Amino acid sequence: MNDSKSIPRHIGFILDGNRRWAHSRGLPKLEGHRQGYDNLKEITKATINRGVKYVSAFIFSTENWNRTHREIKYLMELAHRMLTRDVEELNRERIRVVWLGSRERVSSKLIRAIEKAEDITKGNTRGTLALCFNYGGMDEIAHATRRVAKLKIPPEEITTETIASNLYSPEVPQLDMIIRTSGEQRLSGFMLYRAAYAELTFVDKYWPDFSENDLDEALKDYKLRDRRFGR
Repeated sequence: MNDSKSIPRHIGFILDGNRRWAHSRGLPKLEGHRQGYDNLKEITKATINRGVKYVSAFIFSTENWNRTHREIKYLMELAHRMLTRDVEELNRERIRVVWLGSRERVSSKLIRAIEKAEDITKGNTRGTLALCFNYGGMDEIAHATRRVAKLKIPPEEITTETIASNLYSPEVPQLDMIIRTSGEQRLSGFMLYRAAYAELTFVDKYWPDFSENDLDEALKDYKLRDRRFGR
């Protein structure tokens, strides 16, 4: 598949089902998160190897703060691992890492790791991994609106491009495709502003079981879709 029109420029993954994957195997739910993070690294590389330039991953939502302290602590540790140890591998693959999300409630230690990962990989051009961490789609739009308000632009001059240029990491383009695992069929606030014309694919498998073969099936389906953009 080397026809640029048949390959999404930007795929977003909603990594759903880690805890249910663990429960179905009689494992601690934290093991499901570990397997999910390991799979994210592999699927990111596989996706970029297939010509996709941007991969976004919904890994921690603003609603996830409602989980237990133990689970949140483990998720923060996994995120720190990805941004320190695993980022070295992504850097060797010439993959850039950017963060989309709020800094509110995030530890200074993790923020420093995020900033360092972005700096280390900023020159990479083979692909970009956008980590949607402490992320909410409505929060992102509110964030962009506050930034626009500070610019004191006359209301009649505010356009959709004005909002887009003030989102988190605005260089990350509109989504072409969203893949959600675990059989759930909703966006859960994922990249609402960038998802306007995204093709939606729902996979019954839990995220840790999502494989390169599943990715290829999704890309094959995408190639067959007629994206008219209202025409």
